[in-house]
Amino acid sequence: MLSQEKSLYLCYVDEAGNGQTLDPSRPDAPPVLVVGGFTVHDSHIKHLTWDFLNVKKKYRPWLRGAKHLSEVIQTEIKGSDVRKDVRVGNRDQRRAAILLVDSVLGLLERCNARLLARVWVKQEGFPFDETGVYSTSIGSLTETFQAQLLDCHSRGMMVLDSRTKSKNAPNVHCVTTRKFRAGGDLLKGVIESPVFGHSDTHTLLQVSDLVVSSLLFPIACHAYLSDVTWNVHCDDAYRPLRERFGQRLMKLQFRYQDPVGKWRGGIVVSDRRTTQPSSLMFGPLKATPPLAAIPAQQADGDGLPTLV
Repeated sequence: MLSQEKSLYLCYVDEAGNGQTLDPSRPDAPPVLVVGGFTVHDSHIKHLTWDFLNVKKKYRPWLRGAKHLSEVIQTEIKGSDVRKDVRVGNRDQRRAAILLVDSVLGLLERCNARLLARVWVKQEGFPFDETGVYSTSIGSLTETFQAQLLDCHSRGMMVLDSRTKSKNAPNVHCVTTRKFRAGGDLLKGVIESPVFGHSDTHTLLQVSDLVVSSLLFPIACHAYLSDVTWNVHCDDAYRPLRERFGQRLMKLQFRYQDPVGKWRGGIVVSDRRTTQPSSLMFGPLKATPPLAAIPAQQADGDGLPTLV
């Protein structure tokens, strides 16, 4: 039973990309894999959900006449479609896509959400272990979430976009074993191993998809693979996303200092091609994101206006 003194945070996680090898023979293979999402206090869940549904009605006008709420919830605006509009759409489609992304970021900013992600940049011709990378990413995101919970003296739960049972189970074993090992719970703020949801029933997973697929994925392609001209995802059309939203993404991160003084968390890039820093995600401007110093964890524990 949760202590009455503890507040609750939710973390919604989705992914963009897959394990295909980056190779000229596969010009449509995703050159990056992004696993990420956002955290939000439970007091904002209802308002964030309703505001997002209004955003969907704004950018999909036919939903305004929907007779049932379920129709609005189940009709998704996929991040992959949004970034495609940015890349190959006409002027009106590009403008609408960028305004949609702007609206989604505005929702997250108003409810004081925090972003966390692992971005993996592939190296040409080398096999890519999707299962291992995904599992590593979930473990890393859980550590960041635990640091935020410790900083806020809160508890939390993670909701991951469901894939298939064979893919789901291995990706959370690392979290389960760390929580329930005999030597003590290393993730005491996280109340249970991550659970899996479907985006047509968990509305905020749709928000996570838009952040990951229509922002982090194309920005990473532009920042780290602009020289890969043969891949359809490496397009200079994504430049406006990086230039317009990079600084806002940086400010939405949750970063923390571990017990040995190293800064962690936020949007972390593993660039296997050219070992460039994560800061490339945020554009050419230099700024210092808000940081939180997290004390060393003790062995025993705890430490919106509606759019129309």
